[in-house]
This record gives sequence, structure tokens and C-alpha cells, in this order.
Amino acid sequence: MTSPAPLAARQIARFWSPLAATWLMMALEGPLIAATIARLPDPKINLAAHGVVFAIAILVEGPVIMLMTAATALVRDRDSFLRLRRFAHGLNALATLMVCALLLPAIFDPLFRGLLALPGDVAGLVYGALWIYLPWPGAIGYRRFIHGVMISAGQTRQVAIGTLFRLGAMAAAAFALPILSELPGTLVGAAALTTGVCVEAVAARIMATASIRRMLATTAAESGAAAISYRGILAFYYPLALTSLVALATHPLLTFMVGRARDPLESLAVLPVVHALSFLFRATGLSYQEAAIALMGKDFENRRPVGRFALGAGLATSLGYGLIVLTPLFGLWFETISGLTPELARYAAVPALVLIPLPGLAFWLSQQSALMVLRRRTGAITVATTLGVAGIAAVFPVLAWGLGWVGATAAFVAFLAGRLVSNLYLHWSDSR
Repeated sequence: MTSPAPLAARQIARFWSPLAATWLMMALEGPLIAATIARLPDPKINLAAHGVVFAIAILVEGPVIMLMTAATALVRDRDSFLRLRRFAHGLNALATLMVCALLLPAIFDPLFRGLLALPGDVAGLVYGALWIYLPWPGAIGYRRFIHGVMISAGQTRQVAIGTLFRLGAMAAAAFALPILSELPGTLVGAAALTTGVCVEAVAARIMATASIRRMLATTAAESGAAAISYRGILAFYYPLALTSLVALATHPLLTFMVGRARDPLESLAVLPVVHALSFLFRATGLSYQEAAIALMGKDFENRRPVGRFALGAGLATSLGYGLIVLTPLFGLWFETISGLTPELARYAAVPALVLIPLPGLAFWLSQQSALMVLRRRTGAITVATTLGVAGIAAVFPVLAWGLGWVGATAAFVAFLAGRLVSNLYLHWSDSR
């Protein structure tokens, strides 16, 4: 009996490229919505409110964001599909209740008007937008669960098509609402984003119909997968959920520390611009985790080709990012497209250079995380993420407050150091 042929790079690329396109399209949402709000009345107030409420929306989706990884790794037959779907419904309900709790005046006022000290007009816009975001966590969680089922079934192209529906619906809402109503920009942005994720969830369910039917017709004996209980699902999933929550704390942590370092206003101004450019290149690496989970093989027979592809793709994306920050394209992106003044562009130069290795590290991290997920050692991913955040918290004070570095430069050096710590820990954990 002959062994199956090794997985070719073109097969990996064909499977993964729609997922990469999906992440790239999602990375464009923020700039598109911000550009819409900036062109409506009272842009400063509405952009400020949008930034606050969207940060809350991202935090609230933290418990459900790893459902795609869980579904890709665990759903193999009728029993695992039904169990994980019930688990997903419970998480979606919990996340929705979190938004409902924030809408209670007894919680909203002390948190947003008291602790965050938001001006009255900004707080009012945040409160109105939170009502619009009520369907957000449930739609995000459901479509990520369905996407995991689709990836497991090899439907990565349909995942990308669903994201096209999402972008189309979001853009249509962002264009139509200012014409048909007098809604403030914050509410327009919230409605556009919520419409997009709801449309994508419906589209994903429709496109996954055949795969779900096949899954429901497959018994545990036919799939050859070990049965998993709700307790097993929880033990597998909670480290992943904790990982996403810890990772989401990185940006607020950096923002807080940069505001107390050298040249804080200039650093805070360039922080999101440099981050947005690096994320466009890192997103392809982040999208590789689910592809690696699906392609690695039950007995890790495809580990080497999947790893080689991650190495090549990581080097290519770091090179592509480097071509922008090391050539005249730097001025085109940061001054012409992003609108930074020449002075602020100079502040962005060194931080942008520091992040050249980051896209490559994103591919390495995704491959390492996929190995831990397949071995059901998700706790190692949580430890790696926590160590990464701890690395940021340790390195930044030395550079910014001890050596007097500019805040933005210290922040991204610390960010790179933290990511390297995460990678090295997972490498050590794998070697054990």
C-alpha cells in the first residue's frame, strides 16, 4: 500500500489564499468606515465615539472569536457538530448579554461617564451605537463557527465570497444611510458594520448547507475522530478564549504607556497608521492558522510542507512590507495615502522599520499555534500570548522611561520583542 503524495505548495496556496483574501478584506473595513465618518457632520466627536464603541465591540466578541479555530479542529461528524453548535449558541448568548449589561444606566454611566470620563455628547453617541451593536457578537460567533465547518470541509473559497457579501452590505449601508437619514456618523458606522456581519453570517450558512448535511450524515465511527464531551470542549476552548482576551489587551496597554513617554502626541498620532500598514501584511499570516490546522493531517504527515510554506510566505510578506518602508513608497503611503505631515512621517520611519520581521513571525506563530491546537494543548497558546504581553510590559519601560526613547519607537520595539517571546515559547513547547 503506497503512502499519499506529499502536500504540494500549490495545493496549500490554493486552499489558504481565499482565507488570506478574507483577512485582507476585513482589514479594509476600519479605514473605510473611518473615512465615511470623517466626511459626515461633526467628524471629530463622531470619530472619537466610534473609536470607543468599536473597541468595546471588539472586546465583547473576544469570547466567541476562537469558534472558527475550534470548529476547524473539532467538527468531524454529527455528534461533534451538534455539541459544538450548542456550545457556540451558549457563548453567543453570553456575549450578547454582555452588551445588554453595558446598556444598563447603572453600569453605563459609572463606566463611560465616570471611569472613562467621556464628554456628554460622545457618551450619548456611544450609548446609541451600543444598541445597534446588539446583534454583533451573536452574528460574529455564529459565522465564525460556520466558517470553521466550511474550512474543515475545504470550502475556503466560499469563506472569501461571504466576506465579499459582508463588504458589499457594509458599503451599501454606509453609502445609503447618510442619504436616507440624518443619523450621526457614529451610528452610521455601527449600522454599516452590524449589517455587514449579519449578511455574512446568513451567506455563510447558505453556502455551508451541503457541508453541514454531509457532517450530519457522518457518524463518529465513520469519521474516526475521538468523541468529545462538553467538558472536553470547554477544556479545549477556554484557553483559546483567554488567549484572544489577553491579545486584545495589547493595544490599550501600548496606548496607555505611549501617552506617558517622550513625544506622546506625535507617537499616538503615528501609532495607528504604522499598525494599520503592518496589519495588512500580518493579516495573511494570521489567516494561516486555520489552513494549517486543516492541512497538517491527522498524524501530522503534512507538517513539513505546511511548515516550509509558512517559511516561504513569511519571508515574502516581510519582504513586501520592507519594500514599502525602505523605498520611496514610504512617502506615498504615510504622507499621500495616510495624510501624515512630513514631521509625523519622520516619527513613523523608525517604528515602521522595526516591524519588518513581524509578518514573517505571524506565519511562524500561526503554524506553531496550529500544532498546539491539533495536539489539544491550547493552554500553551494562552501562556505564549501572556508571555508576549508581559514582554511588552517589561521592555517598554526600559526603552521609553529608562533610555528616553520616543514612545512610538519604544512601543513597536517592545511589541516585536513580545511577539518573539511568544514564538520562542511555542517553539520550546513543541520541542518538548
